[in-house]
Amino acid sequence: MVIVVLYVVLSVVIGYLLGSINASVVIGKTFYGKDIREYGSGNAGATNTLRTFGKPAAAAVFIVDFLKGIAACFIGQLLVGYIDNLGWAGIYLAGFAAVIGHNWPVFFGFRGGKGVLTSFAVILYISPVPALICLTVFIVIVVLTRYVSLGSIIGAIVWPVVSLFFKLPALLIAIAVLMSFLIVLRHKGNIKRLFDGTEKKLSFKNKK
Repeated sequence: MVIVVLYVVLSVVIGYLLGSINASVVIGKTFYGKDIREYGSGNAGATNTLRTFGKPAAAAVFIVDFLKGIAACFIGQLLVGYIDNLGWAGIYLAGFAAVIGHNWPVFFGFRGGKGVLTSFAVILYISPVPALICLTVFIVIVVLTRYVSLGSIIGAIVWPVVSLFFKLPALLIAIAVLMSFLIVLRHKGNIKRLFDGTEKKLSFKNKK
């Protein structure tokens, strides 16, 4: 049992470090000489990268932020495996740690993004059908309103609710609630702007 606990801890640490590799900050500083956190909404994520640096940079951020969530889950699965009564605890905890790392990256002064894309990658790895339901909700909201933040918030809230219907393990549901709470919490500024009518809508115009 001690060995299992050590492997769980190791998977969490690795997941956090993977999550801390913030693509938007790295790409912004490396190729544009700018810190994405000082521009636009100040968020170190794909949407702000799209608005600030354009489509190619945003696509690269999307890929990295998605894959690091997948990688964290894979490592958790590889190291820990299945645990009776807890399910795939290594996957759940390593994936959640990757989200924490994305939000508060140790490599970048603990100032990161909002964890939406990395959270989706983790959810997709763990339970594809609920993840696709959340994605559908997100897409519908964004298409109707063009508010990425609103789609992210509602999609996040749907995740733990859907988890209950699919009778997922209790540990996973608890983590789903925490992930949902974090996404809503990280969007508190967006929520205020949505109520004020000042939130920016999604635009696909190329940056010069």
